[in-house]
Amino acid sequence: MYDLLPANLIFVPILAQAFKPIQDPVAIFLVFLTIILVAPLFFQRLRMPGIIGLILAGVVVGPYGLGILARDSAIVLLGTVGLLFLMFLGGLETSLDDLKRNADKAIIFGLATFAIPMTLGTLAMLSLGYSVLASVLVASCFASHTLLALPVLSKLGIMRTQAVTATLGGTLITNVLALLVLAIVVKAQQGNLTFQFWLFLIPSLAIYTFATLWGVPKLGRWFFRRFGHDEAAEFIFVLAALFVISYLAGLIEIEPIVGAFLAGVAISQLIPPLSPLMNRIQFVGNTLFIPFFLISVGMLVDPLILVKQPRSLLVAAVMIGAEFLSKFLAAWGSGKVFGWQFPPVMVMFGLSVAQAASTLAAITVAFNIKLVDELTVNGIIAMILVSCVLSPWFVARWGSRIQPVAEGAIKLEKEALGKRILVPVANPSTEDNLLQLAIILAKRAKGTLLPLHVLLDTGGAIADSAKTRQKQLLEAAETIAHGAVVNVESIGRIDDSLDRGILRTAAERDASLTICGWKGYSTYTENFFGSVIDNVVRMATTPVLITRLSEPIENTQRVLLVANELMSNSAIFRQTLTLARTLAEELKAKLQVVLMHHRAGLPQLKLNEKIPVQRVRGDLVDTVSQVLKANDLLVFIASTHGIGQPALGRESEAIARSHGKTSMIIVHFPTSGK
Repeated sequence: MYDLLPANLIFVPILAQAFKPIQDPVAIFLVFLTIILVAPLFFQRLRMPGIIGLILAGVVVGPYGLGILARDSAIVLLGTVGLLFLMFLGGLETSLDDLKRNADKAIIFGLATFAIPMTLGTLAMLSLGYSVLASVLVASCFASHTLLALPVLSKLGIMRTQAVTATLGGTLITNVLALLVLAIVVKAQQGNLTFQFWLFLIPSLAIYTFATLWGVPKLGRWFFRRFGHDEAAEFIFVLAALFVISYLAGLIEIEPIVGAFLAGVAISQLIPPLSPLMNRIQFVGNTLFIPFFLISVGMLVDPLILVKQPRSLLVAAVMIGAEFLSKFLAAWGSGKVFGWQFPPVMVMFGLSVAQAASTLAAITVAFNIKLVDELTVNGIIAMILVSCVLSPWFVARWGSRIQPVAEGAIKLEKEALGKRILVPVANPSTEDNLLQLAIILAKRAKGTLLPLHVLLDTGGAIADSAKTRQKQLLEAAETIAHGAVVNVESIGRIDDSLDRGILRTAAERDASLTICGWKGYSTYTENFFGSVIDNVVRMATTPVLITRLSEPIENTQRVLLVANELMSNSAIFRQTLTLARTLAEELKAKLQVVLMHHRAGLPQLKLNEKIPVQRVRGDLVDTVSQVLKANDLLVFIASTHGIGQPALGRESEAIARSHGKTSMIIVHFPTSGK
């Protein structure tokens, strides 16, 4: 029963003797599910993080509590999967772009919040009589941190402030360095820290990191392009990437949790944060795998050790004091260097003081190799409890004193466009991409998705097959929307024409935006009499996005906005730029603006953001052809023409015909005269 714990730590309390560990697999799973359901809800009512409830529940049901569950091989397996998933999600939340945007500040803070806790933590643990290796490893737990208070930042509207972006970038640096320290200490404990180890580790780690951060996105884009319409295949691919990379990390003699973290960073380049796939990954991890790990960690804790060994109180107090002091000094020193006031400093401190993911991962590994004892584990758990309670409080108190980034008009435009998005669906092969685009915009604005399918009224009875197809298309759209946790209102309609059905529905359902699919060209007959797209564009009273998405939208690496410089100071251009920036942010893609100018002396466009702007002269089609790259998403503004020409303009069709694999979005804003 206790073969996975060190023999000298085995202690079964009197209460545990009254219970015999459950052996029935169904009952064991039921106990876990009950804990996962009840514990977080109870502690959230107490205004405490749910993570604390899961850990304490593990203490209660574990071998050192009531003895209801034994920490056997099945528990260890589930806990290991949860541990890897925890680190993987940490990597998913870490964006390389965060580091690039504030590289200097992120590097300074990242190194400071690693070096100061490492130094103070090592000295503090040495003073308690710990060995050098144990002291260094515990100090690495102080150096890493978990961004537990991010939801507080979102509510305060300060996610884009310099203090927050610097902390996000610094998190990547300190967590990676802390995990490397863990890998080195583990090897030293096992007696394998030799010259050959370093000779093997440095080049192999460099190759492994490069292959992961470069190869996984390449492979993922190919896979999503080939099998992007199979949601199950996408999810299994992500899981396979996680465990393959973690396993390969073990082959080069570093801890699998390092590989899991790097896998998350690599995969984050492929999956939009608000996409259904990201929602599934986070849902499965946060509701099942990670709670298993947290409960298994609680099962390691012996609460009676405080009675048996009063010294544990001293160890816990020293750990908490060293961790809080070192994290504050790192934030305060970095703030002084940057010239920041006290509130941003306290926000950095509040964000970086929380311990959970990396700390639990490292101390679990250390305990398994018998580098630290149960007393140390209890001290770390106490530190986690205190930091998880105080971190959101610090951020909420001092973050409320920081002025949000001035983007009021932009925010209103985003919310207006994404409030109610109408998406006509007719082709199952293109439906998924259209809905993915709509979901990104609707979820950003907390809006509603309106999938629409129109059946033509020809004066006779509607065929049952047509009604069945309509039902299937709308049900598929609802499934995708619910998977992304987006409000959805499916609309099945019978009308005398497709374009009138779309326009009437937009008016009746108060749509703020319509997203239509486009084949990329129009016949002369369609140009003369008007195609569905032409009529919708010419008669629409709300903005319309005409899209030709040739590749899965999550494969986008750059959003390229092309416009005439004469329009650069217009409200239409500003709204289009807002749309392009939103897509770039959500797709984790670069944004570039190309302005076509025809004469000198025009005022230069100035953007508040660090967006590259290229001014070129020449033919639009030729210029776009020169600047386009693979995996670009081309965005430009529609130019309405007269009879005999497509409503989207000749240039749009010329680009679409010559670049069949390029995804395009043509933005149309109605004129005030409509």
